[in-house]
Amino acid sequence: MSNDLPVPNIAVRRVGSVRVLGALVAALALSGVAGATSPPVGRIPIGPVSTIATQRGQLVAVALQHAAGTSWRIARALNPKVLREVDEADVGANVVIVFKAVGKGHATIVFARTRGETPHAYASRSFSVTVR
Repeated sequence: MSNDLPVPNIAVRRVGSVRVLGALVAALALSGVAGATSPPVGRIPIGPVSTIATQRGQLVAVALQHAAGTSWRIARALNPKVLREVDEADVGANVVIVFKAVGKGHATIVFARTRGETPHAYASRSFSVTVR
């Protein structure tokens, strides 16, 4: 009488699961690296600047008009102690970006219109936000 269990089959399944999990982790890591390698936006042409005053806890939304073959990118670092991006949506002929005022202070949101992930900016829009 043998007490052998089907260990090889179980072991193969575990190895297969580990391989799949490893592949998923590697794919996620590589996708994070790929997103982080976008070149920064270079020289930004002078564009309109809007001034916004709000209170902590409020939402601030900005709308930027689409143009064929280009996209709007946040071109300069944003003060995360004052504003945080919470959502983005295409609404008609515009892209609407929503930020939450998380702390008192000042932040400038600078957008640049580029062709893909290139450093050359064709246009800019800036929003000077004061949170009280």
